[in-house]
Amino acid sequence: MANVAFIGLGNMGGPMAINLVKAGHQVAVFDLSETAVAHVVEQGATTHATAAECVKDAELIISMLPAGKHVEGLYLSEQGLIDHIAQGALVIDSSTIDANTARKVAAGLAEKGIDFIDAPVSGGVGGAQAGTLSFMVGGSSEHFEKAKPVLENMGKNIFHAGDHGAGQVAKACNNMLLSVLMVGTSEALQLGIANGLDPKVLSEIMSQSSGSNWTLDVYNPCPGIMENVPSSNDYQGGFMVDLMAKDLGLAMDTAVSSQSSTPMGALARSLYAMHATAGNGGKDFSSIFNLFSKQEN
Repeated sequence: MANVAFIGLGNMGGPMAINLVKAGHQVAVFDLSETAVAHVVEQGATTHATAAECVKDAELIISMLPAGKHVEGLYLSEQGLIDHIAQGALVIDSSTIDANTARKVAAGLAEKGIDFIDAPVSGGVGGAQAGTLSFMVGGSSEHFEKAKPVLENMGKNIFHAGDHGAGQVAKACNNMLLSVLMVGTSEALQLGIANGLDPKVLSEIMSQSSGSNWTLDVYNPCPGIMENVPSSNDYQGGFMVDLMAKDLGLAMDTAVSSQSSTPMGALARSLYAMHATAGNGGKDFSSIFNLFSKQEN
C-alpha cells in the first residue's frame, strides 16, 4: 500500500480518492472546497491545512484539476509543490490539459528529481465512482509500471500511450470522437422522431445495426430510453457541456500544432460552443440532443 496525496476533489477527483482509501492506501487530500474534503475524510482519508503539507511524505501525488494553468501553477509556480515533494516521488496528473503543459511540468519536476506521468481519464463520474475509468498515460515505461497498481484501484483499462504528453493527445482524440458520435446519434434520433418513429424502437434498430456506438448503446441522449443516464435526469450529472467544449478546444489546438485536418471535430466544437452559449453549459453533453429538436427550434 502506498502513501498517496490527492489534490483536487471535484466530481471526478473525490470518488477517485475514495477508491484509493477503500483499496487500503494512506491517502492525504487537499481541495479549496471544505465540503469536498470533508466528504473524502469521512471515508477514511486525512487532510492538511495546505497542499504543501499534504504532499510532504507522499510517495505518489495525484492531481485532478480544471485546466493546464492550474496544473502548472500547482507544481511550478513560486509557491508550487516542486519545493515540497520528495525526490523520487511520482506525480500522476489526471487533469485534462494540453500536451505541451504536461511536458513542461514533467521537465520542471525532473530537474528536482521528481518523476511525472500525465494520466487523463475517460469514463465520467459514473466510472470514477465505480472504479472503472480508463487511464491514458504519457511517460516512461518505468514510471507507467510504478503507477499502474495504483491506477488499477481507480480504473479497469490502463493504457501506456507513449512519452510525456501522449496521454493528453490520446484523451483529445478520444473526446473529439465522442463528441462527433454524440452529435451524429442525436441528429439521427431526432430525424426519426420528426418522421414519426418511436425513439426507443429506432435506438434498438440502430444498436443492432451498423449505426451501433457507445453514445447510442450506453449513454443514449434521448430522455426515457435508458435509466441511470443523464438524459433521463434532465441532463444532470455526467460530463458537462462546458467541459466537452473545453476538451474540443484542446483537440483543435492539437490539430493546429500538427497541421492535421479535423473538419468533424471543428464542427462539433462549434456546435458545443453554441449549445453552451445558449445557457446549457452546466448540463450533460448528451443534451446536445435538444439542439436538433424541431420543437426546440
